[in-house]
Amino acid sequence: MGTGRARHVLVAAGGTGGHLFPAEALAAALGRRGVGFDLATDERAVHYGGNFPARATHIIPSATVRGRDPFSLMKTAGTIGGGIVKSWALLGDLKPVVVIGFGGYPTLPPLLAASLRGIPTIIHEQNAVMGRANRFLAKRVTAIATGFRGLAMPTQELGAKTTWVGNPVRPAVILASSTPYAAPEIGGKLNLLVFGGSQGARVMSDVVPPAIQQLEPALWSRLHVVQQARDEDVDAVKKIYADMRISADVAPFFPDLPLRMAASHLVIARSGASTVAELAAIGRPSILVPLPGAIDQDQMANAGMLEIAGGAIRLPQAEFTPARLASEISALAAEPQRLAAMAAAAKKAGTLDAADRLADLVLKVAKG
Repeated sequence: MGTGRARHVLVAAGGTGGHLFPAEALAAALGRRGVGFDLATDERAVHYGGNFPARATHIIPSATVRGRDPFSLMKTAGTIGGGIVKSWALLGDLKPVVVIGFGGYPTLPPLLAASLRGIPTIIHEQNAVMGRANRFLAKRVTAIATGFRGLAMPTQELGAKTTWVGNPVRPAVILASSTPYAAPEIGGKLNLLVFGGSQGARVMSDVVPPAIQQLEPALWSRLHVVQQARDEDVDAVKKIYADMRISADVAPFFPDLPLRMAASHLVIARSGASTVAELAAIGRPSILVPLPGAIDQDQMANAGMLEIAGGAIRLPQAEFTPARLASEISALAAEPQRLAAMAAAAKKAGTLDAADRLADLVLKVAKG
């Protein structure tokens, strides 16, 4: 790539960790190549993206389709249309050589505006099934990158412009991945990490503490629990663990989650694409509970990939009961070698160089 215009891209991502974390990883890889970047996202990114390493962050109006009635559809179309107008003006100012989207409806306006302007575009699909926003954009973009191997494409045309790169993981995850897994000793400490993301923490608070109550009391003294819980659940969860005299760290958010993953013997979590990618990169055994009710069933597919690899146990939420979870934890605690084998299988499924692979694709599309 040359200088000036060819040294800048626009990264578009929905304002959740699942979209922003891989975007952050790409940003770091591009930065190492001397490529500048701006971030286009929505208001939710304030929580996750305050430290995003972009030159500037631009809030772009967008909306998801929440209703099929005419009024709802017109309202959604109006919001997205306003976002396209704002994105059109932003692209005129930035003049990026490539616009890359990481999914979520906030990527629609920047990618559509870029397509209209003739700017090369890329979408990255983190999940084992393609999300609705990316499906809508797939025919319109220059290239498609995937996080999972073998992601099915409906046409040969889409397959021809698809490249597997893996799911980019944040620099903090790369650092944590250097910590080897140390299986718990028989009778020794068992570090349990529990988190569910913005949409999943409630079920973890409802199920995990009662499950631990059902464990043999001899196991309580071995446990150290790190658990994410909603603000309104923190005190209740803390009390349950305190009553059992279990060492526990309970909070709504852990900014150092990759390091806590690395320190864990077993993880209980949802199965968003970033979570699965980070568990694999770091190499930690897990019990994964896919978010139910999703139209695309993406989390079910993601968890299935890690389960097939041997690195996880997949529990549909209907089966995620205190009794079932207590049974799984008890069995794993009694078999350290099984935990070690799961950790090794997860690690084997991980991809540490995905951000570099994706950065190379960005440069290739820019030159093309």
